[in-house]
Amino acid sequence: MTTAAGAIWRDYDQGGLDAQYNNRQRFPDFVERFAAWADWSAATREKIPGRLDVAFGDQAMERLDVFPADRKCAPIHVFNHGGYWYSLDKNDYSYVAQGMAPNGVNTVVNHYSLAPHADMDEIVRQNRAAVAWAWRNATDFGGDPSRLYVSGHSAGGHLAALMLATDWPAFGAGLPPDLVKGACAISGLFELEPIRLSYLNETLKMTPEMAARHSPALLDYPRSAPLFIVVGDDESVEYHRQSDAMAVRWRALGYPCDHIVPEGLDHFAIVDTLIDPEADLTRRLLAAMPW
Repeated sequence: MTTAAGAIWRDYDQGGLDAQYNNRQRFPDFVERFAAWADWSAATREKIPGRLDVAFGDQAMERLDVFPADRKCAPIHVFNHGGYWYSLDKNDYSYVAQGMAPNGVNTVVNHYSLAPHADMDEIVRQNRAAVAWAWRNATDFGGDPSRLYVSGHSAGGHLAALMLATDWPAFGAGLPPDLVKGACAISGLFELEPIRLSYLNETLKMTPEMAARHSPALLDYPRSAPLFIVVGDDESVEYHRQSDAMAVRWRALGYPCDHIVPEGLDHFAIVDTLIDPEADLTRRLLAAMPW
């Protein structure tokens, strides 16, 4: 959409659009924040005995970690990591299990091949494969396959929403249509055309067709499921617009949607709170799980 001279997306020129999505520029202390996540996650792996680096596919990066709850047949929370599809790792997000385990929920944190070594088609496929693995192997790690929920942060929020658009029986033999019972997208991305037009596409290499078929706000969803959309108040205008658009889309389908904007939280601080089993966002996430 071009609405002004020099604009490449809505009213943004190249510099303006890039600034909307450059969270490292908006929050220059990102190095310290990422280091904190890595430290918290290393401590989590010491604190909560889990199954680490489990292969869910043939690619080297198709690995996941399982952090069990202290009870049998517990719900499953699959968490998709952020990093704009080209950075970070499952090992940076182990800490979300600290918020889930005391509440009786299993946590699965998956990794996947990153851009530019993998394109968006392959990244989405690998995340679907990780979720399918969690369903198929649930009873082996004390999980209840009938209570599987997905969430994610930033690019992971995008991937979590796409799990609700998945035709699971077509993806894998024996998978049920309602494999995923709901999703939470934290500071998620739901329309990829502005991403394709931004500086990020130098790494992502998305085509217009890829951007369209992997834009959750533009897709059809054959089954109702609850969607929990979270975006911090200290986010860019485009992040708020994206979350608003996804909420509008979900409600237009007649599906249950909770959309919140916690005060005082930015793109990185918002996901920090998931380490705390008593934090408001942790509680809201648990309440959004439909069981």
